[in-house]
Amino acid sequence: MTENTTSPRIAYLTGVYPLASHTFIQREIASLRGHGSDILITSIRRPEAKEIIGPEEEAAQAETFYVLAAAKNPLRLLGDHLALLTRAPGRWFKALKLAMRTGRPGARGFIWQFFYFAEAGVLARHLQKQDATHLHNHFADSSATVSMLTSALTGIPYSFTLHGPTELFAPESWHMAEKVAQAKLVICISHFARSQVMLFSDPLHWHKLRIVHCGVTPARYADTPAPSESGMKILFVGRLDPVKGLRVLMEGFEAARAQAPDITLTIIGDGEDRAWVEAEAKRIGGIEVLGYRSQDFVAETLGKRDVLVLPSFAEGVPVALMEAMVSCRPVIATRVGGVQELVEDGVSGRVLAPGNVEALADAFVDLAADPDRRRAMGEAGRAKVMAEFDIDAEAAWLKTLFEDRGGDRLRPEG
Repeated sequence: MTENTTSPRIAYLTGVYPLASHTFIQREIASLRGHGSDILITSIRRPEAKEIIGPEEEAAQAETFYVLAAAKNPLRLLGDHLALLTRAPGRWFKALKLAMRTGRPGARGFIWQFFYFAEAGVLARHLQKQDATHLHNHFADSSATVSMLTSALTGIPYSFTLHGPTELFAPESWHMAEKVAQAKLVICISHFARSQVMLFSDPLHWHKLRIVHCGVTPARYADTPAPSESGMKILFVGRLDPVKGLRVLMEGFEAARAQAPDITLTIIGDGEDRAWVEAEAKRIGGIEVLGYRSQDFVAETLGKRDVLVLPSFAEGVPVALMEAMVSCRPVIATRVGGVQELVEDGVSGRVLAPGNVEALADAFVDLAADPDRRRAMGEAGRAKVMAEFDIDAEAAWLKTLFEDRGGDRLRPEG
């Protein structure tokens, strides 16, 4: 639905864009544009070829301005900083001082601040030339540092979305308090994320902390009942990274097969653990590893599987769970981050203690034996996502915040 309301020109920034695991950013941008927002896409670095998994990623890459690629041209880099220094020397030196004050500990961190400051100058001139009026950054790590410095160089206000868990592993090192203080607005994807920002920021700035969920487009996912009466088909979608609890997943699946030999597991994703995952899949049996796949492929596959599992050690609020739930599939997840704000244990799925192989195996066995319960959980999960995690509604709320029309509300009314 397109609105005619005039809105600012908002530049989006993140460290690498697009990534196969960051489809939520693509959806957010598309939905904001659907509501009439003017969005300019920027990224620090280009993605690897393996991250371009479908037409959405190809289109996103084609329109993105890559800061580091531009900054590698010494004439461009020096020219941009000279222009900024000439136009507003006070801002330039103030931004440089901010860069030196917010470096990560040690000599390496100090040196990296010079790189971030250099990148900020290139981004600043690009935003000025493009008449951007606001800069929004996803994640609160290095790209947020560049955003903060870009704002200081130009006077263009900036905001950022905090996801977790990565940014919360070292909030003091990333100078979370300073980033919050300098930002016009801080978007938190959950109440849990907001509470963590509150822990590491001055209460004077807590009014900036608003909650906007990541979301999905419900129409993209079929809401048909799960297909299997027996031989439950399990799906994992995510990075093949230790934080996703893949060793727990493999042990739990192997243990469950001793009692429910007809269950199968499909793994969609790629990452540093892929070789190990493939070796374990071959040893255990009943497992297929597909690598990265397009958004359309994932949506289609969800309609052919019975349960989605995500036994992570740390999460924000996983979009993979939303995709499964809106597809009427129950989920098995762990009690970390903001997961419990999405999944209710025993209602829309199972929420287990992280790292508990026995509990995961039991959950597999229990759900494999009860198709009716799986269907009931799937219906409850879809209702939850439709009510609170529809990207169209979340983008409308985010647009309201960008336009300073949110009042003092944490979440939209209704």
